[in-house]
Amino acid sequence: MISTSIRRAAAKRLPANTTPHERALWRALKEIPMDGTHFRRQAPIGPYVVDFFCPAKRLIIELDGGHHNGDDIANRDSERQHWLEQEGYRVVRFWNSEITGDLTAVLERVYVELYGSREAEVKPLKHRRRR
Repeated sequence: MISTSIRRAAAKRLPANTTPHERALWRALKEIPMDGTHFRRQAPIGPYVVDFFCPAKRLIIELDGGHHNGDDIANRDSERQHWLEQEGYRVVRFWNSEITGDLTAVLERVYVELYGSREAEVKPLKHRRRR
């Protein structure tokens, strides 16, 4: 098992190597109305580092490029998602092409994941720390 300090150090270096799709989604996530909540980028969770994480809703957003079509990487993604879901997190995956093709639809899906529907009012979310 990799120590927490090593994972945090690795996660801090990752934003410098983000893809254009990750940067576009990061800018967009900061603009949707989410009173009292926030997303973290390249957050360490257990043995993994996830692309985007909303602690208040335990929501993880992962972006996948074409290389995720390969059997080995798809199997690792499946194992990773299973582990995260067993720990109580919800994982939503988007393809990079969805970010470039219809970012509005992606943001609507994120909003629905946060609040339950497109018509739901924004309510302040509270970050619940695990003790």
